[in-house]
Amino acid sequence: MISTEPRLRIRSIDTIRGAIMIIMALDHVRDFFHISAFTADPLDPQSTTGALFFTRWITHYCAPTFMLLSGISAYLAGQKRSAAETSSFLLKRGLWLILMEIVVMTFFLSFDPSYKTIFLAVFWALGTSMISLGLAVRFFSPKAVLVIGLLLIFGHNLLDYIKVQENSSLDIVLSIFLTGGGRFYPLGGVTLAFLYVILPWAGIMLTGYGLGELFRSSVTVEKRRKILLASGFVAILLFFMLRFINQYGDPVHWTDQETSFRTFLSFFNFTKYPPSLLFTLATQGPVLILLALTERTDNPLTRVFTVYGKVPFFYFTVHFFLIHIFCAIAVLASGYSWAQATDPKLFFKFRPSEFGYELSWVYLIWIFIVALLYLPSKWYGGYKERERKWWLSYL
Repeated sequence: MISTEPRLRIRSIDTIRGAIMIIMALDHVRDFFHISAFTADPLDPQSTTGALFFTRWITHYCAPTFMLLSGISAYLAGQKRSAAETSSFLLKRGLWLILMEIVVMTFFLSFDPSYKTIFLAVFWALGTSMISLGLAVRFFSPKAVLVIGLLLIFGHNLLDYIKVQENSSLDIVLSIFLTGGGRFYPLGGVTLAFLYVILPWAGIMLTGYGLGELFRSSVTVEKRRKILLASGFVAILLFFMLRFINQYGDPVHWTDQETSFRTFLSFFNFTKYPPSLLFTLATQGPVLILLALTERTDNPLTRVFTVYGKVPFFYFTVHFFLIHIFCAIAVLASGYSWAQATDPKLFFKFRPSEFGYELSWVYLIWIFIVALLYLPSKWYGGYKERERKWWLSYL
């Protein structure tokens, strides 16, 4: 989501980032507008529908792909900087993103001016991953950073087999850095909601940084394509092997269900919070293949994707604000009073748990919001390319 604005842009990076940003909006629209978003699990193989499962499942590609592409972009942006300069930039940008998460995104998500709950979500994950990458870049070579990233991806699920006392100091530390997801901790009158764990996400960004070496000008397109294709197919193959074995790589094992279709859903229901090894293999394998196949692709559809892919920070913040604004309008227009819509018990103001529409309406609202942001995104992307001001690299 947050590119590091390399001077020489790689078309496939912007294309894929734009595509997943469009898909990402679908999940956020579903959160705010679908009738069962707050009352049922769309991935529960025993109760979901195929359409609802797919609507949620396809958005699994978004967050890890942001991380991977941000790592590649960080490598490219660092080609004209020293390791110390790259490290300093990443550290500062990471801190900036965390500040934006606390001040801006928490409000856009909750519409609660009291900030009684601080939501540490996507920008938190990106920010802490950039800080992790900034520290790694200062002390290690790109190849060593790649190895560290892969060790985090492949090894963190070992902690699935280690049990510690709930809410102990060790449990809290592990939940924030390695094992958590959706954990709430009170602190000084506010509640910190750690929705994204730190190191497993950082592992994906570090791996992306290591893969950035494939995008150097000295590497031919053919060689890069072969390596990306091979890596993608190996990741997919590993996913199927480990998933069939059903012992390592995800804390939730698949099980036989009452129908073969629901067993199929169980097989593909892997863990995002935190991102399991199987989650990462299943999502990033296809992305590596797409990176290989889209580098020379230029058509009307990819050009549309690129418009969004060049302005990830702008698109993400504005689309979240628009979704919540439209949800507030819909809630009040549906007959809810202001008091009901802003009930102190609601995590997200103007989003009562019983409010919502059928899935077909969710798709229509999603298309409308993405289309509404096309021209502003195109204008802002052009502005960034023309101006090249230092502060735009943080936006």
